[in-house]
Amino acid sequence: MTQAKDGDKVTIHYTGRLTDGTVFDSSDGRDPLPFTIGAGQVIPGFEEAVLGMACGENKTVTIPVDKAYGPRNEEMVLTFPRDQVPADIKPEVGMQLQLMNEQNQPLMVRITEVTEESVSLDANPPLAGQELTFDIELVSLDG
Repeated sequence: MTQAKDGDKVTIHYTGRLTDGTVFDSSDGRDPLPFTIGAGQVIPGFEEAVLGMACGENKTVTIPVDKAYGPRNEEMVLTFPRDQVPADIKPEVGMQLQLMNEQNQPLMVRITEVTEESVSLDANPPLAGQELTFDIELVSLDG
């Protein structure tokens, strides 16, 4: 039976859960997720979990923080004076904004705090600092 290896194109169904059991993402009700193993299209621990799987195989894996989105970095939480927020934006906690970084590349941030004087933005990936558990089914494999 053929097993998934580096460079293979695969499609998988998955459900991702946090340590408390909360589902944060799933392909349930959608098309399976296609990606190429080794191309960096998914987090490293997810790629490693699919390596060696055969079509139709199911597994559950827990991915540590360092093989998922990495640790939270408090230096990526920035606070700005409220008057630096464009007038057409009414900042609310949880709102996502796209900024441009120093290399003129888009950077997604989340508003984490709004006061009369300031707005705090978090540029950490939403799942940074979290161990993730995935149920994975390898649907197809094209070597």
